[in-house]
Amino acid sequence: MRRLVWLLLPATALVADLGSKAWILRTLGEGESLPVVRGFFYLTLGFNRGAIFGSLTWLPATARSILFAVAGIAALVYFGRLFLARETATWERLALGLILGGALGNGLDRIYRGAVVDFLDFVFGTWHYWTFNLADSFILVGAILYGLRMLMAPKAEPQAKEN
Repeated sequence: MRRLVWLLLPATALVADLGSKAWILRTLGEGESLPVVRGFFYLTLGFNRGAIFGSLTWLPATARSILFAVAGIAALVYFGRLFLARETATWERLALGLILGGALGNGLDRIYRGAVVDFLDFVFGTWHYWTFNLADSFILVGAILYGLRMLMAPKAEPQAKEN
């Protein structure tokens, strides 16, 4: 039962991501921008038809769809299995829940829109960061937490060979 309660985490991440995307789609047209903190943070509607940072846009749409579908299903199966495993530690489950919620949000975008809706837009002086969304943030935070957990996990001692 406790593992099922954990399903609220990826579900909440998914709802927050889809809700934010629905709001931005109602609020802005593609390419339109709304300043939140001028010179630093904007809401700018864009669509990413490629992979991370817009990569793979050179592939034909059908090839991208197949690649993203296979990679998405593989990731959901792999991370979902770890997420639901009885022996998964709390911090790992937290990280995996964020990754799953984000992956589902971006995956559903690809299925229903053929592109991921991006709108969080940061500028640092003359440098303009790629526009992203809540799902991307959940995936990144989950990956950082998972990586930290792996770094802090006790190392197994090598077994001495018997002669």
